[in-house]
Amino acid sequence: MQLGMVGLGRMGGNIVRRLTRQGHPCVVFDRDPAAVAALKGSGVTGGTDLKDLVHRLDAPRAVWVMLPSGEITEEAVTQLGHLLQPGDTIIDGGNSFYKDDIRRATDLKAKGIRYIDCGTSGGVWGLERGYCMMIGGDKQAVEDLDPIFSALAPGQGDIPRTPKREHREPRVEQGYVHCGPSGAGRFVKMVHNGIEYGLMQAYAEGFEILRQAAGESVPEERRYALDLPDIAEVWRRGSVISSWLLDLTAEAFAEDPALARYSGFVEDSGEGRWTIMAAIEEAVPADVLSAALYARFRSRDKDSFADKLLSAMRHGFGGHVEPKKKD
Repeated sequence: MQLGMVGLGRMGGNIVRRLTRQGHPCVVFDRDPAAVAALKGSGVTGGTDLKDLVHRLDAPRAVWVMLPSGEITEEAVTQLGHLLQPGDTIIDGGNSFYKDDIRRATDLKAKGIRYIDCGTSGGVWGLERGYCMMIGGDKQAVEDLDPIFSALAPGQGDIPRTPKREHREPRVEQGYVHCGPSGAGRFVKMVHNGIEYGLMQAYAEGFEILRQAAGESVPEERRYALDLPDIAEVWRRGSVISSWLLDLTAEAFAEDPALARYSGFVEDSGEGRWTIMAAIEEAVPADVLSAALYARFRSRDKDSFADKLLSAMRHGFGGHVEPKKKD
């Protein structure tokens, strides 16, 4: 199935690679010509601009936008709304705000253009591992694009099946789900990222406590010089707190036990804030998620070993490189 891809960054380029490996031809565009040139080849055609990309696609067209949230995504979706025809589809796979998805879907529906919001998790590892996708929008539009979502998803792999799921939606076990109408997919992904903040903060604080056990403030008979790389590794193997984030933590420690390459300046990309906003609107207490977000704000003034570990995890799953502290 043919797909247009706008934005060839850390995830967009790998989405194209994963699709073409499975026989889905792609027409691609990025503001950086080098990014387009790097993908040209078997199954990939480069567009010179959005108009050219649309011209190279067969109707009914499907265009995936994989750009940073905010003005750049808004501009791309607006331009595509002028270029596409009734029956065509826009998929936004980035981290937009779910209320913007609802507005865009309404505006595009008036033109006969379908809009799908696709919360996409997998980071820089998605090419090999696949992408977990939380999808919102018109059910028929999502069904029509199932070959694309199926190709991108991780598949069941070696994860044991959950008991008593025999009569439930089978595609969930493949790693993608239609969550509901416009905005629903992004809402689920937003909360997913809020939870991610909390999990990362828990690991970071726990390892900070382990590290400080050797500190002079602790009575000498209770000082422990603990090997953090070994503890991270043993926790990966059979413990209740094993996870992919712990895998990335163990990898970071094995490479650099002191985490010296990380600044301790921890960015937030918006989803944590939006999750807290939703919690406030719903009057849902979100103590852990709120504290994790505020800890990132604090990291920009005063860093700690825990903050460096947060940076290490963000680099591990998303390739994020934090800015250095200002003097």
